[in-house]
Amino acid sequence: MKYNLLVVDDEKNIREGLGRALELDGHKVFLAGSGNEAMTVFNREEIDLVISDLKMAGLSGEELLKQIVSQYPTVPVIILTGHGTIESAVRAMHDGAYDFLTKPPNLEHLSVLVKKALSKRELFLQHRELEEELARRTGFPLIIGKSSEMKKILEVVAQVAPTKASVLITGESGVGKEVIADAIHMNSPRKDKPYIKVHCAALSESLLESELFGHEKGSFTGALSRRRGRFELAHLGTIFLDEIGDINQNIQIKILRVLQEKKFERVGGEETIEVDTRIVTATNRDLKAAIEAGAFREDLFYRLNVVNIHIPPLRDRPEDIPLLIAAFLKEFAEENGKPIEGMDPKARAVLGRHLWPGNIRELRNCIESAVVMCKGAIITPEDLPPYINTDSDENFLKLKAGVSWQEAEKQLITFTLHHLGGNKSRTAEILGIGRKTLHRKLKEYNIG
Repeated sequence: MKYNLLVVDDEKNIREGLGRALELDGHKVFLAGSGNEAMTVFNREEIDLVISDLKMAGLSGEELLKQIVSQYPTVPVIILTGHGTIESAVRAMHDGAYDFLTKPPNLEHLSVLVKKALSKRELFLQHRELEEELARRTGFPLIIGKSSEMKKILEVVAQVAPTKASVLITGESGVGKEVIADAIHMNSPRKDKPYIKVHCAALSESLLESELFGHEKGSFTGALSRRRGRFELAHLGTIFLDEIGDINQNIQIKILRVLQEKKFERVGGEETIEVDTRIVTATNRDLKAAIEAGAFREDLFYRLNVVNIHIPPLRDRPEDIPLLIAAFLKEFAEENGKPIEGMDPKARAVLGRHLWPGNIRELRNCIESAVVMCKGAIITPEDLPPYINTDSDENFLKLKAGVSWQEAEKQLITFTLHHLGGNKSRTAEILGIGRKTLHRKLKEYNIG
């Protein structure tokens, strides 16, 4: 990348010599013979870095530094100083200079210093841009992403949130289904009413039934008193049923009745309870396949799926990764009291190559680990968790030209299965084939 540099020195030979050396590094260089002339250039051009003599007639280098730091705080300033003014150079560092070099400067050292200063500035500007983008997200602050897919999801959320319609949120584990559910409730007329969440897969059948619908005293062993269920607690508000695809037929029937009649009875009870509750559900399962297998009621599916919001996996929307990184860096840096300024470009490249089988949840855990392990202000590849591949070749399948279709398919299935730790369900999802098809292919190609 080509940067605009400004060299300020009242000695013509020095400033022109430095200018020629820096131009050889690919930069565009502006020259100024005084501090006043330098400020004129600043007001006319977009300057990325300044190299300035410390002692000059008129507006001195010290005064120029103070003006730049005050008016252009993101522009690094490298000070040039004679051996007799080292103390002044040290003071300049306290006043905001990036670093200093003694005259005559070592051009190789100067080149390295300029690269480091520009890299740090670039990191800061990227981080600030991402934070500003996050700050602009006033409507749905919890939903982070700028990809076309996420923009469409935001539009659907904005349209469906004010209504009473049931919403089914689908997508792989870790893509942020709960965040979408939160946004729907928070932007609905029910936002000040109860918002109840239930993770259906975490409870057994008997416990889930009691959790959702409540129970009467003595209705089963351990029922020592009457207990109100989650549907009852969510009256006039919203209930979010996560992993709805994991519930059994008995509970499916009772939820269907709530959707149709807004009524139910507690476990062991005879009193009919009426509720006005908006239902939002989520699943990582293919419910249509479950219907075909007889595991999920078709009538319930259509009641839940009035509006469907499908969240694509993170690997299909890489544009969202920088925003998510910025948000997680800020969150965990503040939480752990660490002065993290940004992330090294090499570390970003590593994260960009990773397939993220665990989606946003995996990325979030990765950034938290990196913040905790980081010893400086910039996160490097060494700070990332060991399981994140740092070798780009490990994330890509290389096929020899002329290989047969069958051999290419075999290698792709083997590579993906290995990368996902042998998880056949996730492998089938990523490759876009059914589990039965995958199992047939594994047998056909003798993949163990």
